[in-house]
Amino acid sequence: MWTTPCETHGYRKQGVGYGYNKVKGLNALLATDTSGPVIVGQRLRRGGVNSARGAGKFLADAIAAARRAGARSRLCCRLDSAYYNHRVVAAIGKAGARFSITARMDQAVAKAIAGIDENAWIPIKYPQAIYDQDEQRWISDAQVAEIPYTAFTSTGHRVSARLIVRRVNRLNPATAPQGQGELFAAYRHHAVFTNSAEPMLTAEAHHRDHAIIEQVIADLKGSALAHFPSGKFTANAAWLACTVIAYNLARAAGVAAGGKLARARTATIRSMVINLPARVSYSAGNFTLHLPANSRSQARFLAMFDTVHAPPRAA
Repeated sequence: MWTTPCETHGYRKQGVGYGYNKVKGLNALLATDTSGPVIVGQRLRRGGVNSARGAGKFLADAIAAARRAGARSRLCCRLDSAYYNHRVVAAIGKAGARFSITARMDQAVAKAIAGIDENAWIPIKYPQAIYDQDEQRWISDAQVAEIPYTAFTSTGHRVSARLIVRRVNRLNPATAPQGQGELFAAYRHHAVFTNSAEPMLTAEAHHRDHAIIEQVIADLKGSALAHFPSGKFTANAAWLACTVIAYNLARAAGVAAGGKLARARTATIRSMVINLPARVSYSAGNFTLHLPANSRSQARFLAMFDTVHAPPRAA
């Protein structure tokens, strides 16, 4: 799940406000099933709304939508630190899913990280890491460790789970956060609070994969979500809903077409299998679709067409 500000111009649009990034606009809340990826939940909100407002109910609806779409395994909700609170965790647990949330670096989390034994840190394969053949290990700035942790103790809603911490070298020690002393002078720490049953390194890598939603947002903002056309909040909410429907249909067309289109951006899918200069003819009671001769899109379009019109599977 992710909150993305959508910039607007002018002062006549309803609900416009300044969000956490100081950009004036409206606020779109999105939840995706990253296996597709497809969007399973959307909601338009005021520009200045708190990211976590209503997140529990929204997540419950998104989890239900994912299951209706065919998700059969145990779901895991991957969220950033804006949703690190006991209400969100409780809603995820009530819906029968697991959680993986970026923990805010408060004093309790910092104290827990300080207690990790230095020998517990495990190097991981990280971008631009080097594999040392002599030592048979990855030489990287990134290391991961894990400890048990109980969160939200100050609220009276204690939740015990795992705190998986990744640390990387801090290039500029002068940028260390105030009040955290020498612990953070040499490293930047990224903590994940999760009840996932996966091994530590797998759970940490899967949490980092949630950034795929940024690609979904970039795709949307490169098309219909580049602007909201109306001054009415309800009309813009309908625009967002139609944008999500169009995105999911394009993703389905890309998967049906197969090949590289299964992971392509929707702009590529539209140019390859949707916006084709075809011609329709009618003869003897039959319609015939004539595609451009020797078109590089022909094979992909036919693959999509055959998939959509295939006989239903036997029960």
